[in-house]
Amino acid sequence: MHSLLQALKTREAVWTQFRRDLHQHPETGFEEQRTSERVAAKLREFGYSVHQGMAKTGVVATLKAGSGTKTLGLRADMDALPMQEISGKSWCSKTAGKFHGCGHDGHTAILLCAAEYLARHRNFNGTLRLIFQPAEELSGGGKAMLRDGLLEKFPCDALFGLHNMPGLPCGSFYFKKHAVMASSDRLDIIVSGAGAHAAMPEKGVDATLVACHIAIALQTIVSRNVSPFAQAVVTIGSIQSGEAFNIINEKAVLKLSVRALDPQVRQLLLQRIQDIARLQAESFNASAEVVHVSGSPVLINSEQETDFAIGVARELVDESLICTDMPPLMGSEDFAFLLEAHPHGAYLMVGAGDGPMVHNPGYDFNDDIIVTAAAFWCLLTQRYLQ
Repeated sequence: MHSLLQALKTREAVWTQFRRDLHQHPETGFEEQRTSERVAAKLREFGYSVHQGMAKTGVVATLKAGSGTKTLGLRADMDALPMQEISGKSWCSKTAGKFHGCGHDGHTAILLCAAEYLARHRNFNGTLRLIFQPAEELSGGGKAMLRDGLLEKFPCDALFGLHNMPGLPCGSFYFKKHAVMASSDRLDIIVSGAGAHAAMPEKGVDATLVACHIAIALQTIVSRNVSPFAQAVVTIGSIQSGEAFNIINEKAVLKLSVRALDPQVRQLLLQRIQDIARLQAESFNASAEVVHVSGSPVLINSEQETDFAIGVARELVDESLICTDMPPLMGSEDFAFLLEAHPHGAYLMVGAGDGPMVHNPGYDFNDDIIVTAAAFWCLLTQRYLQ
């Protein structure tokens, strides 16, 4: 066992308890007041210079050691999901309708565990930045921190982030160069027609019918406009139109989730959705407005930083626990905003073993990986800031 794993093992119970406290008090995006205060208090206790309030509840901590000129940024997310927990654990959420269903409580505990060790030993040479980000689930926290000047006020030479992943061997590390997670765009298509009595459809323009034709036509984008060798998703999660059985509706709304693993494919999807919605509506004498509600870019890992992180993992754990070319994921992650703004970094997965998948109401973070992941952060810091 690596000496870092042995050293951090002595603090495992402390950080497990801390993680479970966060789990009991979940806070959703941009509302992480208690979480932010607890994180900041710990960091100050360790001796970090702490800045609070970036993107409302974000925390950035800085620690310098030696005379090195390089700066490393490590990021963890803090927000919970607007879901009801059914895990049955004794430390389950105390807030109805909110719970840490993605493990951000664990990510926060991991980074704080590493922060404590690194502050006590200061066995690195340079500047360490710890970024605790709000509102990852809203796909807006990273963008908001950038808007508030994250990289101007706290510049970094490289940025790294990680996520726990149920279904992968406990304590394993999974890496991928280039595109590792998909872009994610939420679109609303608002169809406008003309209302009428159901018995006299010729007097109106049926927005419900138009919405149905748009929905069918949208399914041709991936099958006929995107290369079979590319990966893309256009999902219509909701069609809303009226409530009565005897009315020709004048309005209909389609809600879309759009994903791609290539920035150019993403732009193609967004343009084709615009074209199809508008022209299909016009063919029925209706109109359609496409509203881009929110979006995050493709998460693209740099080759150099990914190779560096793989080397760190190989020093920490056995080769059998390392995958260097994991399949890309169609899920999204707004760490992508940070790497888009500063394309020198990498995002990796840490296996969480068996159990419910993230975003499942029965999910709970596996505390057994706190020490392993924290040791990875410590070793990565020592090697990057030699």
